[in-house]
Amino acid sequence: MTSSKPHFSVFQILRLKWYSLLRYILHIPVRSRIFSSSNEHDPVDPSVPVCYIMESNSLPSLLVLDKACETSALHRPLLPISAAQQFEGRSWAALRRLNGVFVRRYSKRRSPAMLRNLVKHAQENPDFELQLVPVSILIGRAPSKEKSLAKVIFSEGWGISSRLQRFFNIVFNGRDTCIFFGSPISLRNIADEKPDKGVAVRKIWRLARTQLGRTRETAIGPDLSHRRTLTGRLMKSERVSNAINEQAAASGDSVEKLRSNAEAAANEIAANYSYAFIRFCAVVLSWFWTKIYNGVELNHFKAFEENSIGKEIVYVPCHRSHIDYLLLSYLLNLHGHVPPHIAAGVNLNLPVLGQILRKGGAFFLRRSFRTDPLYAAVFDEYLTTILAQGVSIEYFVEGGRSRTGRLLPPRGGMVQMTVRAFLREPRKPIIFQPVYIGYEQLVEGSSYISELGGKEKKSESLKDLLGIFKTLKRNHGTVHVNFGEPIYLDDLLKQHLKPEKNDNVEDKPEWLPALVDELTFSIMTQINGAADVNPINLLALSLLAAPKHALPRDELLSQITLCLNILQSPMTPDKVTYTRLSPEQIIQYGQDLGVIEERHHSLGDIIVIHERSAVLLTYFRNNIAHLFALPSFIASSFLVRNEIPRARMVRLFALIYPYLQKELFLPWGSKEAKQVLLKYIDLFISLELIEGRRTLKRSGGGTQAAASLSLLGRGLLHTFERYLITIQILVKNGSGMLSAEELEKLCILYAQRVSMLHEFDAPEFYDKTLFRQFIKNLSDAGILTEDVSAKLRFDDKLEAISEEAKLVMSTELRHGIIQVASAAL
Repeated sequence: MTSSKPHFSVFQILRLKWYSLLRYILHIPVRSRIFSSSNEHDPVDPSVPVCYIMESNSLPSLLVLDKACETSALHRPLLPISAAQQFEGRSWAALRRLNGVFVRRYSKRRSPAMLRNLVKHAQENPDFELQLVPVSILIGRAPSKEKSLAKVIFSEGWGISSRLQRFFNIVFNGRDTCIFFGSPISLRNIADEKPDKGVAVRKIWRLARTQLGRTRETAIGPDLSHRRTLTGRLMKSERVSNAINEQAAASGDSVEKLRSNAEAAANEIAANYSYAFIRFCAVVLSWFWTKIYNGVELNHFKAFEENSIGKEIVYVPCHRSHIDYLLLSYLLNLHGHVPPHIAAGVNLNLPVLGQILRKGGAFFLRRSFRTDPLYAAVFDEYLTTILAQGVSIEYFVEGGRSRTGRLLPPRGGMVQMTVRAFLREPRKPIIFQPVYIGYEQLVEGSSYISELGGKEKKSESLKDLLGIFKTLKRNHGTVHVNFGEPIYLDDLLKQHLKPEKNDNVEDKPEWLPALVDELTFSIMTQINGAADVNPINLLALSLLAAPKHALPRDELLSQITLCLNILQSPMTPDKVTYTRLSPEQIIQYGQDLGVIEERHHSLGDIIVIHERSAVLLTYFRNNIAHLFALPSFIASSFLVRNEIPRARMVRLFALIYPYLQKELFLPWGSKEAKQVLLKYIDLFISLELIEGRRTLKRSGGGTQAAASLSLLGRGLLHTFERYLITIQILVKNGSGMLSAEELEKLCILYAQRVSMLHEFDAPEFYDKTLFRQFIKNLSDAGILTEDVSAKLRFDDKLEAISEEAKLVMSTELRHGIIQVASAAL
């Protein structure tokens, strides 16, 4: 570089000596590499003076840069600018200044004095040229596969590091320091182009800021910390501003107060995504999974990757455990995908825990905010913004965790907001990606049992959630995560949007509820359509149907074989996976997990369910109830009779299928379901479980085929019992006598009593959600209607359904239900 030798004052010499000492100490743990992010055809000109532009006035970064420049024979930032030595005796400028001793924060954004002076000098001296070179110094980029927790915790990120964090970052990650030189910016060109000094400085600031941001994004990923980058934008949005003004006019509150409320809501909602924290969690969770699980199996992921290219992804998994969202984010990160932002209930925004979850991508929402339009506007704007930016999101359409093992009725609130957010800013096509997560043992199993038994659901606390680590001593088997068939929002919109109508999204167009209902049901159906059938599911399905939950080993082997034959049939959805263990291996697997035990007997060994496991196993049976619904229906037709006309079976099936479809989220329409039923009948005939054509007959009593058919038929018995209890209560009380709420409460009480008198005490049998869903389904079908006083009315159709129950329910049990219903009147 051609320049005269700089003249240093005593102060400058002492300063350089001091910096040299600090630089020597700093480079004990630091080793840096230089990268060029500039265009090869636009390199730095060594004959032109240089001024380096850094993000902030970080002393460690400056010393690292000075050492690297000296080593590479580049102009050092600690030396004066060649041909312009009067500018503070240095060759660097910081776009933003960090203030604070312990808590570091940026000062208010304003142009650095160094840049203002350089622009002024260039305008006054037409021959003066200077290269402004943006430089990024990243200490510890934390490779994605790093296994050192310390290195991950203190790695480089988008947030402002405290002095202590910076110190530990240098200690642990100093040897992974990267220096990125950007494309030089010509001061001469900008000074000539922008005669106004302020405009010229702002342009330099903007160009440098853009380069530095792109470099950091390339090195460590985009900035997804919405708490830092989006809150201000939310407050400036038209939707939030209008909501503030409207509420101010309606309530009389000041705009300033409402704006403060809106900012508080935004801070309550927004995630605080941290890549360093995600990498830290990846290390911790990798260790955690190996402690409690035999393994985690992922299926159909390649098809998902192919379908998701160029799409905005909304992950919609089933919700069985708090492990769900940890597991899905971990797997996505492991396979190179950015973990999604996850909608979480505000009940999880606990002290300390809430901040941790935010760093993992959680954003919080209240259970209901219909009566708070300002909060609704802020949340809608937040959701719209992150979707428009291409951020993938995740939420549970069920709303809460299932306590029974069945999918819960879907709640369409988040789905509706997602659709409306897309219609406001349709940047990329949206796909809803259903995900099935199947466990062999539940971390929260004991709490589920107590809640189903009638105990009030406890609010989450930090103590309860930390209690999950108590499970480290137990073997929880293998977890299966299956990606289902994606649902394309554009396809649904084409069906529901009318080209001639120009609906305002803000007014909730009339076609939206129907679209949301179809979409949510499709999501639940596709989740069930990607189920995994594990050994515990099959053992639960087989043994819970037996008296005292015990079967001779040979009978259990035969029953498991029958279940596997059904799963292997063409009627099973393509994305369903099932265990490849043999029946013998399945029994041994259950023993190894402590779910069942073998009791030896001289006439043959007996397999029984551990008493402590019986109730919880109903959960795992219910996971796969939908896959065996139609086979169980056929088998249940022979529970109380030896033969039945095929036509009558089909007629009864047509009567009951709409309720089964909605409860179990079955994929077939009524006509298609009839054809599937006939194929299952043919399968049963080929397996020699039944025989005949017009009249279907079961095998004679005492045969293994008859025993297997009976066990299979009992799989749906609880469902039919719930239906009959509901109908009997309505019939006995009379039309127009009960409201839906009163009916639901009576159903739960009667089911509890019937369970204790005629069955083992199975809490899932009297789950209020299942009764509520059946009552709603009866209303949707027009069987029940509400009068002006909210009482339920019905006609003779209800009696017809009750009459058909004779086909599948023993006289003793049917009369027992009627007796309980009558006694309680």
